[in-house]
Amino acid sequence: MLTQQENERLTRTGPNTDMGKVFRQYWIPALLSRELEAEGAPKSLRILGEEFIAFRDGEGRVGVVEPRCPHRGANLFFGRNESCGLRCAYHGWQFDTDGNCIDIPTVSEKVAESLKPKAQLVSLKVQESLGLVWVHFGEQPGDVPTLDFSELPPEHYFVSKKLQQCNWAQAVEGGVDTAHFSYLHANIDGGERVGLMPSQGINEPPENGRYRWMIEDSSPRFTVLEHDAGLVMCAARHADNDQDYWRLTQFMMPCHSMAPNSFPGDNHVGNTWVPIDDESCWIYCYTYNPERPLTAKERTMYAQGFGIFASVDDDFVPLRRRENNYLIDRDMQKNSNFTGIAGISEQDQAIADSQGLIADRSRELLGQTDLGVVKFRNLMFEAADSVAAGRSPRGADTPAAYRVRSGDAMSASGAQALDVATDRFGVRAGVNVR
Repeated sequence: MLTQQENERLTRTGPNTDMGKVFRQYWIPALLSRELEAEGAPKSLRILGEEFIAFRDGEGRVGVVEPRCPHRGANLFFGRNESCGLRCAYHGWQFDTDGNCIDIPTVSEKVAESLKPKAQLVSLKVQESLGLVWVHFGEQPGDVPTLDFSELPPEHYFVSKKLQQCNWAQAVEGGVDTAHFSYLHANIDGGERVGLMPSQGINEPPENGRYRWMIEDSSPRFTVLEHDAGLVMCAARHADNDQDYWRLTQFMMPCHSMAPNSFPGDNHVGNTWVPIDDESCWIYCYTYNPERPLTAKERTMYAQGFGIFASVDDDFVPLRRRENNYLIDRDMQKNSNFTGIAGISEQDQAIADSQGLIADRSRELLGQTDLGVVKFRNLMFEAADSVAAGRSPRGADTPAAYRVRSGDAMSASGAQALDVATDRFGVRAGVNVR
């Protein structure tokens, strides 16, 4: 439970808010690279409650600049994206990807040279990596985070995004809470909860047994470890033959997660939640395989909506959303699906949205399976305190610390979380994991 004041502090990310100042210390995704074509249409962008225009010039460079032309205030969304910059449609003033004014055709050359420095647009620092356009609000940022798949060839990963119609923090909390899989993502057979995969009985392979164990043990034991980029949420459930089944979730500051549900050889998945404003966010979704390229069938499946990837329209808005009650099917809910909502992603989305545009955490009743959520909040408040004291928050200056991995593991009953994580992932459990 949080106080109303603490809830406000956690959820608000606009300019001059505590959490907004935290986010502005990090590189965060702003767009998919494929959303911008060279000399293509500029794109309106809202991030952390601020408005920008994004465009790609004729050299392939991306600019993210304020939308207001300094001449008379016209919106540069209506501008022409010409070879070397964005030209205002009103009087032809032109700006490059760094926000520099490079042409003022309405005055003499002498006057133009004196006006250009005054016409500088506010611009964000930009880097492209992993099919994403990353932005930073600072003046001299370091490198973008090095994620687990940063050095894989593009054939090994797939990246997309989806709109979430609620505050970023409750969407993150759903992502790092693996306890809900026992209910939210269960199937129904004969009126009883069953796993997503048909059970083969005792001693079935762990890749199949995990779905049964999540039904049989709906109260996982949580241990939360820390490392130099964030947290590892370790949830143990009882499995067959006096073993434990572990789901290990990574959270990296300020808004990244690597999700579980992957044994060695499986595809890995992750999310990044980026506030549009305080009542909506973009969720960037990625899957990758360190050992092989993704197949054409897998890419098609993810693009159409599967697992953490929602079925979306051309603007990346989910087809199942607030306005149509996520196309809930009450007959399906009664007979075959615990929620009556099709899709893992859509189930997560519906439940996060259902908490309100901004969840009221002052009315919560938390239990032991909420330990990861509590630790996430504490980490965010720690970061806000650090920024207020003039210190860098965790991970902001250590991009290499983001090369962590999540997934599933088996152990003897009673094994310690730190041992399980380091045995499973080695150094990719986290830098200085503890």
